[in-house]
Amino acid sequence: MSTARGNGAMPGTVYLVGAGPGDPELLTLKAVRLLGSADVVLHDDLVPQAVLSHAERAIVINVGKRCGTKNISQQQIDAMMVDYARRGLSVVRLKCGDPLVFGRAGEEMDALTAAHIPFEVVPGITAAFAAAAALRRPLTDRRSASSISFSSGHHAPGSALEPASLTGATRVVYMPGRDLSGVAAQLRTEGLPAVLPCVIVSRAAQPDQQIVETTLGQLDRIGAVPAPSILLAGEALRNAQAEELLALSAEAPGAELRQADAAQ
Repeated sequence: MSTARGNGAMPGTVYLVGAGPGDPELLTLKAVRLLGSADVVLHDDLVPQAVLSHAERAIVINVGKRCGTKNISQQQIDAMMVDYARRGLSVVRLKCGDPLVFGRAGEEMDALTAAHIPFEVVPGITAAFAAAAALRRPLTDRRSASSISFSSGHHAPGSALEPASLTGATRVVYMPGRDLSGVAAQLRTEGLPAVLPCVIVSRAAQPDQQIVETTLGQLDRIGAVPAPSILLAGEALRNAQAEELLALSAEAPGAELRQADAAQ
């Protein structure tokens, strides 16, 4: 059985790790540390060998899919993560770019949660940022572009979404300000429903991080949180457990749900 290795991968834990766009120098220090201490690495097909070379002690398994060719199903990948973790091994699920951007991380986190397997998400540099850096062009500019939309040309079988559809797109608002009423009003004018999940994250990934979960209908009732903060809104953020707590807290005017990052 694996034992803890300092600040490395912990036994019985799964890490969803971003491999970045391919350049090994764009890996995060945390990703390198986890790769070097994990027992098992399950990686996407496009992760280059230069990145995988950091996994010196691990069992390395390619679970990738390319151009519609599937050597392994998503259900099998989920089962492998759960099985290895239950054996007491530390598992890195290494995903191209950032795990949370078009990487099926939602399905994998659902599977791990259902199996009561502890997991952690380690962000990576997504391809859009690497492409903009290569072009030496900004994705936002206060003079001309104040938003970014990410869309995919590929969807799950049976999905009603069209290629590159923005239907159901997650909205990300940087620097939403202390008064969220203006942002809330703008989102409502776009026809978004009052029950749309909204999350404000203050000082993301820092020790004093704060998370506030609410809905679009209640967004302008949220009090100020410490800067810097970021607002995320969209169906992908729906959390049934949090919504149940919100329903209870809504009985008290001005009540808000604050969640510490207990998973980390």
